[in-house]
Amino acid sequence: MNWDFAFFASSVSLGVGLAMDAFSVSLANGLNEPQMKRGRMCAVAGTFSFFQFLMPMIGWVCVHTMLQYFTIFEGYIPWVAFILLAFIGGKMLIEGIRGGDEDEEKSAVGFGALMVQGVATSIDALSVGFTIPDYDWLSAFVCCLLIAVVTFAICMGGLALGKKFGTKLAGKASILGGAILLIIGLRIFVTGVFHC
Repeated sequence: MNWDFAFFASSVSLGVGLAMDAFSVSLANGLNEPQMKRGRMCAVAGTFSFFQFLMPMIGWVCVHTMLQYFTIFEGYIPWVAFILLAFIGGKMLIEGIRGGDEDEEKSAVGFGALMVQGVATSIDALSVGFTIPDYDWLSAFVCCLLIAVVTFAICMGGLALGKKFGTKLAGKASILGGAILLIIGLRIFVTGVFHC
């Protein structure tokens, strides 16, 4: 494997492409939690980047060990992503429609929901492991690491943007955030089903 410009450019491009769903979910999280502190923003973006690192690495391992099992699972990826994002997005929508104490400051996304978001937005990245089968383990690791770094930066931008507009939207932010998650889930589902 050559450590040339093309390797780094393609890894960064993969990162940008894979981070778009995570960016949208980060935007929704920022809308939902406009008072989010910097440390929590790093934790949220770090969660997305961790899963964006992990999933392609798992895909690469699958190519080199148990390809036939992964091929069977690949058809379910759009369904899993849709169900997870629809569940969280629907919950946010219901909470936004019901309303509540707008002065009450609370974490919009708990640890469990954040883990679900991380898996849902990165599960399609499993297939990236198929696009790098000729990489040795170090090249695959560096590629996945670059994807994670790009994802972290993009998600931080999404959170900051969401926070800015979330403050202006006040009580409607939860409704908008939930709708964004539902749309992302539907998009992953439709593109995944029509690619299969």
